[in-house]
Formats: sequence, C-alpha cells, structure tokens
Amino acid sequence: MIDIHDLWKAYDNNPVLKGLTLKVEKGETLVILGRSGVGKSVLLKHIIGIAVADKGYIEVDGVRVSDLRGEKRFQITHNMGMLFQGAALFDSMNIEENTAFFLKQHGNLKTGKRYSKGEIADRVDEALEMVDLAGTQKKMPSDLSGGMRKRAGLARLIVYRPEYLLYDEPTTGLDPITAMQINELIVKTQEQLQATSIVVTHDIISALFVGDRLALHKDGKIAYIDKPDAFLQIDDPVIAFLRKTISEDPRSFRRKRDG
Repeated sequence: MIDIHDLWKAYDNNPVLKGLTLKVEKGETLVILGRSGVGKSVLLKHIIGIAVADKGYIEVDGVRVSDLRGEKRFQITHNMGMLFQGAALFDSMNIEENTAFFLKQHGNLKTGKRYSKGEIADRVDEALEMVDLAGTQKKMPSDLSGGMRKRAGLARLIVYRPEYLLYDEPTTGLDPITAMQINELIVKTQEQLQATSIVVTHDIISALFVGDRLALHKDGKIAYIDKPDAFLQIDDPVIAFLRKTISEDPRSFRRKRDG
C-alpha cells in the first residue's frame, strides 16, 4: 500500500502540491485524472523518489520512504517502475539493450546475484513478447512509431517485475486505436504481475478502461476519489465535462475481451 499524507511541493514559489493526501490499496489500479499542469506527474516523481517534497510524507508498505535517501531509499523503491510520458528510451541503445538495462545494472534484486547473458536474453525476449514487440530487439528507438516506443518503455519497466507500476500519461499523443492497445497492455500487465498501478492521465476513456478507482487531482489536492460509476456522478464541472466526452463506455470493450 502507498500512503501519501499532506504532501506539499512548490517550484519557484509556485505551489503545485498543496497538502495532497491519498491512499493506494495493494493490487488496485488507481487512475488520477486532472488537467495538464496541475501536478499529476510531479506526484509520481515524489512516489518513486526522484523529487523531494517540501512537507508531508509518503509511506510504502509501512516504510516512510520520503525520509530516506541514497541506497536506503533505493532498497525500498527498487520494486517500483515508471513509464514516463515520452517512454524515455536511451537513443543510443537498441531495444534489447534498453530493455535489459535495469537487469544489467542491478542484477537479481532478491538474491543480489548478477544475471547471466542467457538469463537476461530470455527475460528480455519474454518482456518484449508480452508487449507484442517480439523481433524488435535490434531496432533502435528511432525506428519505432510512437505507440511502439511506449510499448518498448513498458517492456523495460516490466522486465524486472516490480510490485508497483507508475504510468505518466501513457496514451498522450497516440491515435485512438493505439491508445486502446496501450490500455489493454496496462490491464494485461497488472493481471500478470499482480501489481499495484497508478496511472495519471487526462484521458477519461483510458481511465475507465483500466481503473479500479478514479481520483480527480484539482487545486493541488485529490478532490474526489471513488469507483468509476460513483465518480462519474460527482457534481463537479471538471467531471461533468469528462462525462460529456464519453460517447461509449470503454468498459464494454473490456467485458467483451474478458468474456
């Protein structure tokens, strides 16, 4: 479980997080909705430890990680992974090298041993197959479309099987068909890894497809949080606007897929 309490963060005296409090339950996919620039991505960076709050704390499985630094922080957060908005692939590495990067750098986090070349190759192949990128090992990121780069970024994330998955605007800039493929991969990944996922987005279609609970990030705080049906009925102008943009509930596609 992730417990965020009274988190504050300002940049150049401009407050972004203003006492944000949130609990993410083990095994759920929580989607945080909000307008661009409200601090959704900033929140993810605090959770994974690449940003430090001005005030407040974050606990992961009962450990106050926001108080830790360096190696101690890494020992707690190594079971987290983040898919950045632009995938953040290394341009000078091919897809196989990108996917294997964490495994080569850190080895087996549970045993502390290094992986053999054969073990790394097998795990890379498995991760790429899982995101429908089998056979792309020798391609460079520049050879891939935007949707394929997102999937390659997801492969690099899941190859070491983290318990917590953070997604920063995973469908931004993608056409509707490719965006739905990414949504399906988020669901598939959560099911196969039995992970806890946090997705930040302004895409209500994506939110409904992948989310167990939906939250609205507004004015530096989590204004509302509830299960999808109840969330959509909340009397708020932002939620009312999101409601109007839904031509067909994407959960019907998921039910067809699952059924």
